[in-house]
Amino acid sequence: MANETIQRNGHPFIPHSSSAPTAEELIISSTAFYQHMNQRRSMRDFTDQPISVEVIENIIRTASTAPSGANKQPWTFCVVSNPVTKKEIRIAAEKEEYESYTQRMSDEWLRDIEPLQTDWQKPFLETAPYLIVVFKQVYELKPDGTKGNHYYVNESVGIACGFLLAAIHHAGLAALTHTPSPMNFLTELLHRPENERPYLLIPVGYAAPDALVPDLKRKPLSEVSVWY
Repeated sequence: MANETIQRNGHPFIPHSSSAPTAEELIISSTAFYQHMNQRRSMRDFTDQPISVEVIENIIRTASTAPSGANKQPWTFCVVSNPVTKKEIRIAAEKEEYESYTQRMSDEWLRDIEPLQTDWQKPFLETAPYLIVVFKQVYELKPDGTKGNHYYVNESVGIACGFLLAAIHHAGLAALTHTPSPMNFLTELLHRPENERPYLLIPVGYAAPDALVPDLKRKPLSEVSVWY
């Protein structure tokens, strides 16, 4: 039955095969997942310990299960491990970050990020064994060179990035959502096509044994949810 294809208005459908959990199983699984994800932190101190390519492939496969407008899947995950390319990315990113920290950021912005103790220097871009650069495809570029529409691109790619971060954490690795602005240098360095725009730059690796993260508190449920 699971492999049976059913035609609906001329389009193939397959039965949804997952079984419904019990009320108790729902509570157990949702609590366990929350507790696991609550340990996720943005990491800026990595080791250079190698990671199997298969792990990164599985993480990207997971991200690609995200829903998207009209199932267009308007994302490209560029995986960078070459030390020369990582160095080039770091140099270009630090150039933009220096401009941001010294000229572009407002005083309020600088005050808001002061507890994080970050600056324009980004050594993790070279230390982490992988950089996953997420590009959004603002339109479809067909093999014959013509353009096709994509829908809800920012929303779709944002959801996929959420899946990506969850998959990285679930695998036991650390990550950082890095957004040097502007990020056009990534398009040039990675030779991406005209329909793609850089969305996120994510270092992935093992957290350094002596890594420290800010002692931040997440907002309580009462502040992030409204029930009607």
